[in-house]
Amino acid sequence: MAEGGEGEELLRPPLPAGAPGPKRLCSRACPAGGTGAAHPRPGAAGAGAGPGAGASGAPPALAGCCPAAAAAGTAGVAGPAGPAAGPGGGGGGAGSLLQPESLLDAAAKRVAGSWAFERVEGRFQRIPEPVQRRIVYWSFPRSERQICMYSSFQPGRAAAAASPASAAAGGPSAAAAPAPTGEESPAAGPPPPAAPTAAPAAAAPQGEGLPFRRGIRLLETGAVDNVLQVGFHLSGTVTEPATATEPEMTYKVAISFDRCKITSVTCGCGNKDIFYCAHVVALSLYRIRKPDQVKLRLPISETLFQMNRDQLQKFVQYLITAHHTEVLPTAQKLADEILSSNSEINQVHGAPDPTAGASIDDENCWHLDEEQVREQVKLFLSQGGYYGSGKQLNSMFAKVREMLRMRDSNGARMLTLITEQFMADPRLSLWRQQGTGITEKCRQLWDELGALWVCVVLNPHCKLEEKSCWLRQLRKWGEMDVCPLEDGNYGNELPNITNALTQSSGHSQDSLARPRRTVFTRAIEGCDLHWQDSHLQRIISSDFYVSPSYQREGESLLFNSQGQPLWLEHVPTACARVDALRSHGYPREALRLTVAIINTLRLQQQRQLEIYKHQKKELLQRGATTITNLEGWVGHPLNPIGCLFLTLTEACRLEEENCLEISDAGDSKPPVYQHVPVATGSQDSGESYLSLALEVALMGMGQQRVMPEGLYAQDKVCRNEEQIIARLQDLELDPVLVQTLRKQCILLLEGGPFSGLGEVIHRESVPMHTFAKYLFSALLPHDADLAYKLALRAMRLPVLETTAPSGDVTHPHHLVSVVPSRYPRWFTLGHLESQQCELASTMLTAAKGDMLRLRTVLEAIQKNIHSSSLIFKLAQDAFKIATPADSNSDTTLLNVALELGLQVMRMTLSTLNWRRREMVRWLVTCATEVGVRALVSILQSWYSLFTPTEATSIVAATVMSHNTILRLSLDYPQREELASCARTLALQCAMKDPQNCALSALTLCEKDHIAFETAYQIVIDAASTGMTYTQLFTIARYMEHRGYPLRAFKLASLAMTHLNLAYNQDTHPAINDVLWACALSHSLGKNELAAIIPLVVKSVHCATVLSDILRRCTMTAPGLAGIPGRRNSGKLMSTDKAPLRQLLDATISAYINTTHSRLTHISPRHYGEFIEFLSKARETFLLAQDGHIQFAQFIDNLKQIYKGKKKLMLLVRERFG
Repeated sequence: MAEGGEGEELLRPPLPAGAPGPKRLCSRACPAGGTGAAHPRPGAAGAGAGPGAGASGAPPALAGCCPAAAAAGTAGVAGPAGPAAGPGGGGGGAGSLLQPESLLDAAAKRVAGSWAFERVEGRFQRIPEPVQRRIVYWSFPRSERQICMYSSFQPGRAAAAASPASAAAGGPSAAAAPAPTGEESPAAGPPPPAAPTAAPAAAAPQGEGLPFRRGIRLLETGAVDNVLQVGFHLSGTVTEPATATEPEMTYKVAISFDRCKITSVTCGCGNKDIFYCAHVVALSLYRIRKPDQVKLRLPISETLFQMNRDQLQKFVQYLITAHHTEVLPTAQKLADEILSSNSEINQVHGAPDPTAGASIDDENCWHLDEEQVREQVKLFLSQGGYYGSGKQLNSMFAKVREMLRMRDSNGARMLTLITEQFMADPRLSLWRQQGTGITEKCRQLWDELGALWVCVVLNPHCKLEEKSCWLRQLRKWGEMDVCPLEDGNYGNELPNITNALTQSSGHSQDSLARPRRTVFTRAIEGCDLHWQDSHLQRIISSDFYVSPSYQREGESLLFNSQGQPLWLEHVPTACARVDALRSHGYPREALRLTVAIINTLRLQQQRQLEIYKHQKKELLQRGATTITNLEGWVGHPLNPIGCLFLTLTEACRLEEENCLEISDAGDSKPPVYQHVPVATGSQDSGESYLSLALEVALMGMGQQRVMPEGLYAQDKVCRNEEQIIARLQDLELDPVLVQTLRKQCILLLEGGPFSGLGEVIHRESVPMHTFAKYLFSALLPHDADLAYKLALRAMRLPVLETTAPSGDVTHPHHLVSVVPSRYPRWFTLGHLESQQCELASTMLTAAKGDMLRLRTVLEAIQKNIHSSSLIFKLAQDAFKIATPADSNSDTTLLNVALELGLQVMRMTLSTLNWRRREMVRWLVTCATEVGVRALVSILQSWYSLFTPTEATSIVAATVMSHNTILRLSLDYPQREELASCARTLALQCAMKDPQNCALSALTLCEKDHIAFETAYQIVIDAASTGMTYTQLFTIARYMEHRGYPLRAFKLASLAMTHLNLAYNQDTHPAINDVLWACALSHSLGKNELAAIIPLVVKSVHCATVLSDILRRCTMTAPGLAGIPGRRNSGKLMSTDKAPLRQLLDATISAYINTTHSRLTHISPRHYGEFIEFLSKARETFLLAQDGHIQFAQFIDNLKQIYKGKKKLMLLVRERFG
């Protein structure tokens, strides 16, 4: 390896074809003179003496050597566990853990983690072989957590210490917390938190498919073999066992590493993925866990340096012979170039060595396959949210966060690659052209992308050049047309407000235009933030920073009255700082800043209460307020409340032993928290981070804020609120948390216009229903009065009130009214109303059995809920809870359900509602459950609840059914009372709507003669005016069925007067009714038949129907009904005499008219059908005495008139002569 002076420059020539990639050049002084190094190699004679021989020659060369070499001299010749013990050096073994670490190892570890080996070579003239060995030995990564991070999408902590033994495997100090993997020195900040011990592989079968888990399994089953470390290069073979479908396969694996990072990997399995395959994992873990079993050699250039010319020639020839098919062309090409004095290869000092580690100029970062990252992101985006692609992309974002937390520079690099692919998504331009919104899943991914960039640019230890590079890139992306906007889609959800102004208004077009804010705008703004503020530095660097006893001017604003520091910055920005600290592996600093922010919020809350006390009287008189918080914290792009909550709860989380956090697990257990006292310099406050987490969540959720514009922004508010509440529900409320909860709820109720639960709120304030539902459920077991007070106040939804309260101000974002309308554009209104309903339902359930509370909740529902379908849902919920299957009904809640049902009936009586019939049936069921008085009540007041049709066909019919009587176990007076009410209702309905209610009224009044007669009279009176023939025929058939044939005949006669059947309506639905009416008349006798035939002749003009009636009347004698007092002659009626003569003439006339009508537009394909029609006509003609003469004349007449239709007339002549 190069031993030149510090200023020696190393060049990189173009490599020959087939070379393994750019490697730094290494040179040594050649014994025979040549293009060797300028310095002779001190102690070269002993260099080749073997692995264990190096230490004895070290002391004479200490002057001017590197610190590690000095350490070697100080340590002297080590024992069996020392650096000269063998190929692996001081490896594992229980004994080594008890010995102090040698100075050589301590120095070598430090150098191996921080310096490129080229820098070591350039700095010192000579490096003894034992020192080289220890540096090479310690240059391999020492933490399994990092291997895990690069081998699966799963969180690194899941398997960071998959084997408890792994800590000891790396030598004496391997058990320490993993060093930062980023580029800054460990002194730049505290190390990331040590990985919690995870279970062995068997503990989590659901994670077995992960490359890391598979790698552990391969290692534990002895699949790794032939492991060799040559310098900074590790190689070995990994054997995959045979399966049912695949034979046993052995793969060659090679790993290059530098400064405790894997810089490149190759595996024979041809893995095409972002992360390392199981074989690379197995080999890496073998090296970490069993370093003493790995044969260790110095870089190959060192070995070559020890050979003479003959040995070198033999080495090269053997190498070519072993791989002649692969390397012979390359070997010959290199030989030709070396023998040519003018070749490029001879102009360069030294030669490349793939095992010699990285160059000083090489970027020191873990191997990340950039091409695979691009391909995977492109693939997931092309799937458009299907096949779990959204989940995969979220996993990639989680991996970026994990890398940031480990302070790995690949975090920002991977995020850049992901963003490039997101910006290249072809759907963006398509959505923009079509003016359609980005899909919701895609929007959430873009939000996370923007938030991650804010984290990256706020890295407290990033270099200025890095930040300026990111800023350029972010601005470039942000200026692209297709870049999504922060507030949702491409701005077409609302008309641009400048377009609503007339040109003469005096405003320039741009004066009202809002600045274009993309998903990257906040990250771009974040580039202007810095961490140099001395107050901020003191806050995050110490738990004991308190106000000084003597304060300089202006310092009083930086501390609260208890002397605790405050951080007075825009809240979401301050929270973004917390997120950045947390994301970059500074959890303690994040906690300290979080506490300062919460103290600031408390002070603000206190001051707001004082302001409100002075304005309370005026605000309550006006009944309205302006919005004080134009920017809500819930649903904010930076998620400030969620960030603070997570930071605090993470500090209190209990990690269960033997529990792997595998995100794919189906039934993941909720997290378990414990109280951790707040570290503070002031007196013992008795507070814990957990109580602070609850407090800040309640503060943020209770903030009164204006509903943002646009569908996506509004949807995000709802979604973020639900996410925070889901996390709150994971907290087990102990007395400390209950006290915090009560205190904060009282403050929210008294908070005036600053609280969404204050007495007065703005009309467009975000509703608190979801939040109040959580608070109600949480408070109920501890303080029921406070719970109800809070939930009842939260029931309001002022945006739906018909008139805005006096003094209401316009939407603060709108300078002009664009679309005058009753409601602002709340796209999530349906969801908000359903949440309001859920809150009411929760209160009803809790108040079961308490009439006073139920009455209060009922009044709140009737006052605030404006949707009939939601009130109906509440009524159903109350009914279900009041009538459990396994116990007695609750009368109080049943009455509430009934009252809500009655309100629904009144609300939907005059409006169309597709569920109306279901609602009516349910109300009768509910009233039945309540009792007979409820049924009587709804029957008596039917006109305000039901339509006449509903009242008779559903309500009264159900009340009078046998099932209802059995269900209520009614005695005779009660049954009579119900029946009387039902009959009264029926008659009232029949009077009001005879067309639809008459039949039901008759049915209901059957058992009461007077009522039945009254109902019949109502039908007769209405028959001549409002009723149709269908209704009358139906009632007539009913009368016949009930044994009133004469009444049936009367109604059928009235129905005939409303009917008109044209000549071509031979399939009319009323034909059956006409035939039935004629049959009824015929059965009653000659007089009734004589009465109905003129009506039939007048109403029916269809020849086939008339001939059918005529034939039926001639087949049997009239008067077969056998009515008492009537005498039946038993004779068949003649068609020559009345009343059938009139019917026969009408039938013949109808045939003649129909024939002429059909002939005017007949086509040849209907000729055959027409001839059959004439045959039927002849049968009717022949019923008359001179029928054959009439028919012959009729046929002659047709021939004369339609002689032009020669073919048809030919057919007529053939059939009829």
